[in-house]
Amino acid sequence: MPAAMHLPLFYVHQKFAMTTNVYRLVAANPDGSEGQLMGLAQQKRMAFKEQVTFYSDESKSRPVFSFKARKKIDLNAGYDVLDEGGQPLGFFKKEFGASLLRSTFALEGPGYAGTGQERSQAIALIRRFADIPFLPIHFDFVDAAGRPIMSVERQGSIRDRYTVHVPHPEVDFRVAAAVAVGLDALMQR
Repeated sequence: MPAAMHLPLFYVHQKFAMTTNVYRLVAANPDGSEGQLMGLAQQKRMAFKEQVTFYSDESKSRPVFSFKARKKIDLNAGYDVLDEGGQPLGFFKKEFGASLLRSTFALEGPGYAGTGQERSQAIALIRRFADIPFLPIHFDFVDAAGRPIMSVERQGSIRDRYTVHVPHPEVDFRVAAAVAVGLDALMQR
């Protein structure tokens, strides 16, 4: 059954702020250009229990969804994606052991489950030994049969910009957005 809020293509732009990471979520128009603002995420840096809140707009007056770590300071922590009422929409977590050479994440929600991994082993290895902020990092999430669920592609630029493709119709936009922002926030650690 298709997700209530499926969005097949959108963009994530990170804005730099002193004490927080701020992310703008922008829908893609049919021609691929940027469309309407779908939300704004804010993450406090150096938090002991990771939580990112997504707001309806830049006024940050209405929280509409979030993701939250299940445990404090855990390398293998899982993150619940919650709607504005606190009801679960999905779940993702970094697979610590599988991530030693190439970052790997598990993803699940109603009607789907899969694994996401960095597309390039070479870039994954370079990232582990050199801090090059503009490296293009791409993640592909697939189900157990190898069918695509979603992909997150970081553009090679100084500011973090991501293109998110979600071909699987059961993946809710809020889950895809949480994963895309989570990849950026969690890759910093």
